[in-house]
Amino acid sequence: VQLQASGGGLAQAGGSLRLACAASGRAFSRYTMGWFRLAPGKEREFVAYISWIGDVTRYADSVKGRFTISRDNAKNTVYLQMNSLKPEDTAVYYCAASQVNSDNVLRYLYWGQGTLVTVSS
Repeated sequence: VQLQASGGGLAQAGGSLRLACAASGRAFSRYTMGWFRLAPGKEREFVAYISWIGDVTRYADSVKGRFTISRDNAKNTVYLQMNSLKPEDTAVYYCAASQVNSDNVLRYLYWGQGTLVTVSS
């Protein structure tokens, strides 16, 4: 599975962005898809995941209630809608694919290249 993330950019605090991750390969619909982020000076952090059917989602406490993950298996794409953005959301966001529902970065087999989100105060 090859993943291509897009949609990053500059937003003001309180604003919104929507990230997309397009996947190639017929097996996309069989993978749990996750979003992670990497901020300067920090370790890669779990943001959210969605099961391959889309019936199970999980969020980091830091984004719960503000971010929504979704997927369209017909389009081989997973989305991350980010609302009420905060400066601390500034990071490079990565999409990734796993064979299990997990918030552990080590369980993810395939990674996109990352897209930069910058939130100004």
